[in-house]
Amino acid sequence: MLLAQTEHFPGWVENWLSSELGLLVLFGICILEGAMMLRFMPSELVVPGALLVMGAEPGTIVAVVVIAVVGTTIGQYILFRLLRRGGREYLLKKRWFRVSEDRLDTLDGWFERWGAIAVPVSNSMLMIRGLLTIPAGLSEMDGRTFVALSAVGSLSFQTILAGLYLLFDQMLLF
Repeated sequence: MLLAQTEHFPGWVENWLSSELGLLVLFGICILEGAMMLRFMPSELVVPGALLVMGAEPGTIVAVVVIAVVGTTIGQYILFRLLRRGGREYLLKKRWFRVSEDRLDTLDGWFERWGAIAVPVSNSMLMIRGLLTIPAGLSEMDGRTFVALSAVGSLSFQTILAGLYLLFDQMLLF
Protein backbone atom coordinates (compact mmCIF):
# COMPACT_ATOMS: atom_id res chain seq x y z
CA MET A 1 0.00 0.00 0.00
CA LEU A 2 2.61 2.57 1.06
CA LEU A 3 5.14 1.36 -1.47
CA ALA A 4 2.52 1.56 -4.20
CA GLN A 5 2.29 5.32 -3.58
CA THR A 6 5.92 6.02 -4.45
CA GLU A 7 4.85 7.48 -7.77
CA HIS A 8 3.56 10.43 -5.70
CA PHE A 9 7.07 10.97 -4.34
CA PRO A 10 8.65 13.78 -6.42
CA GLY A 11 11.98 12.86 -8.02
CA TRP A 12 13.67 16.03 -6.81
CA VAL A 13 12.69 15.18 -3.21
CA GLU A 14 14.16 11.71 -3.65
CA ASN A 15 17.39 13.25 -4.96
CA TRP A 16 17.65 15.67 -2.04
CA LEU A 17 16.82 12.99 0.55
CA SER A 18 19.53 10.72 -0.82
CA SER A 19 22.14 13.49 -0.59
CA GLU A 20 24.31 14.42 2.41
CA LEU A 21 21.61 16.94 3.31
CA GLY A 22 18.89 14.28 3.43
CA LEU A 23 18.02 14.61 7.10
CA LEU A 24 17.94 18.40 6.86
CA VAL A 25 15.66 18.18 3.81
CA LEU A 26 13.40 15.78 5.71
CA PHE A 27 13.29 18.25 8.61
CA GLY A 28 12.17 21.05 6.28
CA ILE A 29 9.53 18.87 4.63
CA CYS A 30 8.17 17.93 8.06
CA ILE A 31 7.96 21.57 9.14
CA LEU A 32 5.91 22.28 6.00
CA GLU A 33 3.71 19.25 6.71
CA GLY A 34 3.09 20.33 10.30
CA ALA A 35 2.18 23.85 9.20
CA MET A 36 -0.30 22.40 6.68
CA MET A 37 1.73 23.72 3.74
CA LEU A 38 2.97 20.43 2.24
CA ARG A 39 1.39 20.38 -1.21
CA PHE A 40 3.84 18.40 -3.33
CA MET A 41 3.34 14.98 -1.73
CA PRO A 42 0.93 13.19 0.62
CA SER A 43 1.94 13.58 4.28
CA GLU A 44 1.55 9.86 4.92
CA LEU A 45 4.33 9.26 2.40
CA VAL A 46 6.99 11.41 4.12
CA VAL A 47 8.38 8.88 6.63
CA PRO A 48 7.98 5.76 4.45
CA GLY A 49 9.48 7.64 1.50
CA ALA A 50 12.42 8.81 3.58
CA LEU A 51 13.02 5.24 4.78
CA LEU A 52 12.76 3.95 1.23
CA VAL A 53 15.41 6.42 0.06
CA MET A 54 17.65 6.52 3.15
CA GLY A 55 17.42 2.89 4.19
CA ALA A 56 15.71 1.09 7.04
CA GLU A 57 18.58 0.38 9.42
CA PRO A 58 17.60 0.84 13.09
CA GLY A 59 19.63 4.05 13.49
CA THR A 60 18.12 5.53 10.34
CA ILE A 61 14.59 4.60 11.42
CA VAL A 62 15.06 6.30 14.79
CA ALA A 63 16.62 9.39 13.19
CA VAL A 64 13.84 9.68 10.59
CA VAL A 65 11.06 9.31 13.19
CA VAL A 66 12.67 11.78 15.61
CA ILE A 67 13.26 14.35 12.86
CA ALA A 68 9.69 13.89 11.60
CA VAL A 69 8.24 14.36 15.10
CA VAL A 70 10.34 17.44 15.84
CA GLY A 71 9.73 18.94 12.40
CA THR A 72 5.97 18.42 12.35
CA THR A 73 5.68 19.68 15.93
CA ILE A 74 7.58 22.85 15.02
CA GLY A 75 5.37 23.32 11.96
CA GLN A 76 2.22 22.86 14.01
CA TYR A 77 3.50 25.27 16.63
CA ILE A 78 4.15 27.88 13.93
CA LEU A 79 0.54 27.45 12.76
CA PHE A 80 -0.65 27.54 16.39
CA ARG A 81 1.17 30.88 16.98
CA LEU A 82 -0.04 32.29 13.66
CA LEU A 83 -3.61 31.53 14.67
CA ARG A 84 -3.04 33.01 18.09
CA ARG A 85 -1.88 36.29 16.51
CA GLY A 86 -3.96 36.50 13.35
CA GLY A 87 -7.16 34.71 14.26
CA ARG A 88 -9.60 32.67 12.26
CA GLU A 89 -10.54 35.31 9.67
CA TYR A 90 -6.87 36.01 8.90
CA LEU A 91 -6.25 32.34 8.24
CA LEU A 92 -9.31 31.93 6.02
CA LYS A 93 -7.99 34.71 3.74
CA LYS A 94 -4.67 32.95 3.13
CA ARG A 95 -4.37 31.15 -0.24
CA TRP A 96 -2.16 28.39 1.18
CA PHE A 97 -4.79 27.52 3.77
CA ARG A 98 -7.22 25.08 2.15
CA VAL A 99 -9.78 24.44 4.85
CA SER A 100 -13.29 25.82 4.44
CA GLU A 101 -15.16 27.77 7.06
CA ASP A 102 -17.69 24.92 7.39
CA ARG A 103 -14.84 22.48 8.06
CA LEU A 104 -13.45 24.88 10.68
CA ASP A 105 -16.85 24.93 12.38
CA THR A 106 -16.76 21.12 12.55
CA LEU A 107 -13.23 21.18 13.97
CA ASP A 108 -14.25 23.76 16.57
CA GLY A 109 -17.08 21.46 17.63
CA TRP A 110 -14.72 18.51 18.02
CA PHE A 111 -12.30 20.58 20.07
CA GLU A 112 -15.11 21.90 22.28
CA ARG A 113 -16.41 18.37 22.83
CA TRP A 114 -13.11 16.56 23.42
CA GLY A 115 -10.82 19.33 24.65
CA ALA A 116 -7.04 19.07 24.68
CA ILE A 117 -7.00 15.29 24.09
CA ALA A 118 -8.26 16.01 20.56
CA VAL A 119 -4.83 17.39 19.59
CA PRO A 120 -2.76 14.18 20.00
CA VAL A 121 -5.63 11.99 18.80
CA SER A 122 -6.06 14.04 15.61
CA ASN A 123 -2.30 14.01 15.04
CA SER A 124 -2.43 10.21 15.05
CA MET A 125 -5.09 9.93 12.36
CA LEU A 126 -5.12 10.21 8.59
CA MET A 127 -7.41 12.79 6.97
CA ILE A 128 -7.67 15.00 10.07
CA ARG A 129 -3.99 14.97 10.98
CA GLY A 130 -3.04 18.29 12.51
CA LEU A 131 -6.38 19.96 11.82
CA LEU A 132 -7.15 20.32 15.53
CA THR A 133 -4.18 22.70 15.69
CA ILE A 134 -6.59 25.31 14.36
CA PRO A 135 -9.12 25.37 17.20
CA ALA A 136 -6.30 24.79 19.70
CA GLY A 137 -4.57 27.93 18.40
CA LEU A 138 -7.79 29.87 18.77
CA SER A 139 -8.41 28.57 22.28
CA GLU A 140 -6.85 29.48 25.59
CA MET A 141 -4.52 26.46 25.43
CA ASP A 142 -1.01 27.14 26.69
CA GLY A 143 1.74 26.89 24.04
CA ARG A 144 3.78 24.39 26.06
CA THR A 145 0.78 22.16 26.53
CA PHE A 146 0.08 22.32 22.81
CA VAL A 147 3.67 21.41 21.91
CA ALA A 148 3.63 18.42 24.27
CA LEU A 149 0.27 17.15 22.97
CA SER A 150 1.25 17.75 19.35
CA ALA A 151 4.53 15.86 19.82
CA VAL A 152 2.77 12.87 21.43
CA GLY A 153 0.33 12.61 18.53
CA SER A 154 3.08 13.08 15.94
CA LEU A 155 5.22 10.42 17.61
CA SER A 156 2.31 8.02 17.37
CA PHE A 157 1.63 8.85 13.70
CA GLN A 158 5.26 8.74 12.55
CA THR A 159 5.95 5.52 14.46
CA ILE A 160 2.91 3.87 12.90
CA LEU A 161 4.06 4.95 9.43
CA ALA A 162 7.58 3.63 10.03
CA GLY A 163 6.13 0.37 11.36
CA LEU A 164 3.85 -0.03 8.35
CA TYR A 165 6.77 0.59 6.03
CA LEU A 166 8.82 -2.09 7.79
CA LEU A 167 5.89 -4.52 7.81
CA PHE A 168 5.21 -4.11 4.09
CA ASP A 169 8.91 -4.20 3.31
CA GLN A 170 9.22 -7.54 5.14
CA MET A 171 6.11 -8.93 3.46
CA LEU A 172 7.58 -8.14 0.03
CA LEU A 173 10.76 -10.07 0.91
CA PHE A 174 8.84 -13.31 1.40
